[in-house]
Amino acid sequence: MDFGDILIKRRAINFFDPTRDISDQLIRDLLEEAVKAPSSFNLQPWKVKILRDPETKAQLRSLAFDQPKVTEAPVILMILADRDGWKEGSETLEKHFANNLEPEQRDWFIGTTQALYGSNEMASQAFANKNAGLFAMSLMYAASNHGLHTHPMDGFDHDAVKKAWNIPDRYWISMLIAVGHLNPGTEVHPKAWRQSAVEMILEDDDHAPD
Repeated sequence: MDFGDILIKRRAINFFDPTRDISDQLIRDLLEEAVKAPSSFNLQPWKVKILRDPETKAQLRSLAFDQPKVTEAPVILMILADRDGWKEGSETLEKHFANNLEPEQRDWFIGTTQALYGSNEMASQAFANKNAGLFAMSLMYAASNHGLHTHPMDGFDHDAVKKAWNIPDRYWISMLIAVGHLNPGTEVHPKAWRQSAVEMILEDDDHAPD
């Protein structure tokens, strides 16, 4: 599919066809494509929980403002942002180092990630959320390319969901993404207003303060 078409067809759909499933292989394909998203120092601080079981999704729906799409979509992806992904010993950090860097670079690498992302709690949270957001957007574009529809959600009780699924403290639940097919007969309205390039660009200050 042309990328321009992907941009247009990627919509936050509220009405999913509950009769059409998605194969496990297709979900794996989406994840393999999405993992090519940009990532700070290639640390990839994200994990995904895949929710399919109707009872499990019903439990999640009760913690997500009773949104029907939680149970109507065949798959819900829980995107977890890893606030400890910059730390020495982190699985993805160690795998990246082993596959892409030289032993003599270790002190530099660990020191740099610590300085950038481990200076305080806010820095670690921002690091995790920004990277998980890049991954999630790539995931939704990948789904669109495969003819699927998605809906990212942050309308849920974060602490209750974290407790119900025993999510370790290192992870922030960045968002839930419903994935499936559009319910037949649903009217998809044109995309809502978006800022123009002129409206997005701030022109008044293009230099650092004195």
